[in-house]
Amino acid sequence: MKEIEVVIDTEEIAEFFYFELIRRGFVPSRIELEEIADITFDYLIEKCIIDEELEGEE
Repeated sequence: MKEIEVVIDTEEIAEFFYFELIRRGFVPSRIELEEIADITFDYLIEKCIIDEELEGEE
């Protein structure tokens, strides 16, 4: 299997969820969006879909 590099930003995840929730009739707060984004990021790490790299690491 070929390895590819994917950059996932929790702010981008929060923005995605914001627009999807608004489209579906929900009005989430900024804090709720940040929590959802963090949970999503943690889920992707737990399922080994992504690896977390800290800034400055390569």
